Amino acid sequence: LTIRTFGIRRNEKISCHVTVRGEKAEEILERGLKVKEYELRSRNFSDTGNFGFGITEHIDLGLKYDPTTGIYGMDFYIVLKRAGDRVSKRRRCKNSVGKFQRARKEDAIKWFQTKYDGVVLN
Repeated sequence: LTIRTFGIRRNEKISCHVTVRGEKAEEILERGLKVKEYELRSRNFSDTGNFGFGITEHIDLGLKYDPTTGIYGMDFYIVLKRAGDRVSKRRRCKNSVGKFQRARKEDAIKWFQTKYDGVVLN
């Protein structure tokens, strides 16, 4: 399928970026972690308190196989922030967030281990 206005040619690989919040995000994350068997490497966690992982086949999530699209992979990226981060983003009275207010790698690992009983490998 070629879509001229988007500049997409037939059989060309495309990608999309989606932000999901709330209960639906937790449900999708739960499915993704179930595929990874709740095991992540320590290098999956960034210094700023975020973490991510990828899966190779979307059908592992319980989605149906569609022969027109084939099998595709997915990347999950989870951003963790503490309350009060809006101070650095807002338009009026913008200020910096303190060093101890920011989420760190250790905080993200601890959250992952307590919330999902996950295992962090080296």
